[in-house]
Amino acid sequence: MALRREEALRRIEEIGVIAVVRARSGEEGLRIAEAVMEGGIRALELTMTVPGAVEIIASLRRRFSEGELILGAGTVLDEATAAACAAAGADFVVSPCLVEGAARACGRQAILYMPGVATPTEVLRALEMGCDVVKVFPGEVLGPAFVRALKGPFPQVRAVPTGGVSPSNVKEWFEAGVLAVGVGTHLTRPALEGDLEGVRRVASELLRAIAEVRGKRG
Repeated sequence: MALRREEALRRIEEIGVIAVVRARSGEEGLRIAEAVMEGGIRALELTMTVPGAVEIIASLRRRFSEGELILGAGTVLDEATAAACAAAGADFVVSPCLVEGAARACGRQAILYMPGVATPTEVLRALEMGCDVVKVFPGEVLGPAFVRALKGPFPQVRAVPTGGVSPSNVKEWFEAGVLAVGVGTHLTRPALEGDLEGVRRVASELLRAIAEVRGKRG
């Protein structure tokens, strides 16, 4: 059974990082997901660009309980896909932009929906749709300053940037006030050359960097 949206949000904040898994095949996607978890990251977003993504989500959900892994579906672009991911056991759904149909599907299942935003207008629309958190995307273009600026008119907004996040810049993002970060390419790039140990290493580095900045802030 999927986590309720409030619990999913709490867990994402607690972990501090969502591993965004893109892969060239379902088998590679599973291997990367396993390596990420072995590296210590227990929040994972499997994108719909991975062949057989919904089936992989269902497989991971059968293997790992909500207490072991908070499991998300990414690059969701329509209502039907959001519903299928929820039925497969996803705890949260992510889109690169605002997709009202996906928001409706997640609302019916009471699971967390995270739409992508890149402007104040999109942030306002997401809040009006009842979204608890937004994905700041593309992060490498918008930067931490965008999140910091949003906190003026939207002090209640909870943001998770994705794109361009790495162990070397997580400090800037958290100091800007993000809830957590999403990390894709920087984390999974070693897997393209079969280096799953590299994936585990980067996962560990991310968690250490986040723990360090949170320790200083606390």
